[in-house]
Amino acid sequence: MLESTKGIVFKTVKYSETSIIVKIFTEKSGIQSYIIKGVRGKKAKFKTALFQPLQLLDITANHRENKDLHFLKEAGVAFAFQSIPFDMQKRTVLMFINEMLVRSIKEESANEALFNWLWQSLIWYDMAQSPGADFHLIFLIQLSKFLGFYPKNPERVSGYFDLQEGVFINSEPPHPHFISGDSAKMFHQLLEVSFAQLSRLSFTTQQRRTLLNIVVTYYQLHLSGFGELKSLEVLQQLFY
Repeated sequence: MLESTKGIVFKTVKYSETSIIVKIFTEKSGIQSYIIKGVRGKKAKFKTALFQPLQLLDITANHRENKDLHFLKEAGVAFAFQSIPFDMQKRTVLMFINEMLVRSIKEESANEALFNWLWQSLIWYDMAQSPGADFHLIFLIQLSKFLGFYPKNPERVSGYFDLQEGVFINSEPPHPHFISGDSAKMFHQLLEVSFAQLSRLSFTTQQRRTLLNIVVTYYQLHLSGFGELKSLEVLQQLFY
């Protein structure tokens, strides 16, 4: 069945000397994998540059029922990033975000609310002239809404935040997965800020490192098989 849809490239892997498999988060069908043959030939219909991580595409694909691999008929850039390709900080942040998304989003069915939010967030980041150093933190907090573990009781600034249960509480929980004091207050600040309000945040380098580790741990606790991040060290070297 032919289907035209928007898509966000998540991952590309080599399949053979001339072919690749591209995992794309599509607006209409969720996560789908496409085999693309002959991308390295002179007469290739599609070039590998088209499938850079988090590229925003318009695609038409032949989705085969009960098959894991599908075929692209048409693909083109839907929005050409203006600043990201030339900004090392933004490229590094997107590399980190891309790995977080690949490890977090697995659904093979449409989730248009998540898709549209992700699409617009990437465009906002590309167009922002001075997004600051906290975009990825706000991004991951907002993403957790769509993944089902956004912090509960966000209006309360209690003494503790239970990372395991995802809730602000008044007393220490009976397990080690919690934060308290200044860490809990800083984490709560992330819940109160939108992308457009990033300038309100004034974390120090050490505070930002602490928050990044907290947010990554939060994801690891709530997503089975999340594992260790390869891009985390690169991000820390850039910002911290």
